[in-house]
Amino acid sequence: MGSGKTVFGKKLANRLNLEFYDLDKHIEQKYQMSIPSIFTSFDETVFRNLETIELNDFIFKDNFVLSCGGGTPCFNNNMELINKLGTSVYIELNAITLCDRLLKSKTQRPLIKGLSPQELQQKIEQLLADREKYYKQSNIKISGINLKPNSLIEILDKL
Repeated sequence: MGSGKTVFGKKLANRLNLEFYDLDKHIEQKYQMSIPSIFTSFDETVFRNLETIELNDFIFKDNFVLSCGGGTPCFNNNMELINKLGTSVYIELNAITLCDRLLKSKTQRPLIKGLSPQELQQKIEQLLADREKYYKQSNIKISGINLKPNSLIEILDKL
């Protein structure tokens, strides 16, 4: 959450002349519900299962950039699937930077809705601690500070 996956993914796809997909937007369009509405009407488990179902659809696609939500790799063996789909990238940022970005964000995020700045920082620290073991399974780990598409393209060219 807040690492810049979607913004960076769009830039990378554009630079590489590839199709770009955002898994959350894909789910919202297919099911005609916003992510916050899915969380409210159902629960996180339903949303995580939808992520897995839709992630599996990408098995049949070639040459694309996919931005997944921060929790996607952490459920239903999704990290294994993501790595099978292609080269996975973890954009690493610390909790303070993520918290600052999320406080400024206009995007509504169900997992942090209504939290005070202090509670948000604690939540981000906990999420990072819980999710790090999945994120570390990514093929590429790169700092999100001052990240540019060319930085990742250079790493990809060396693979």
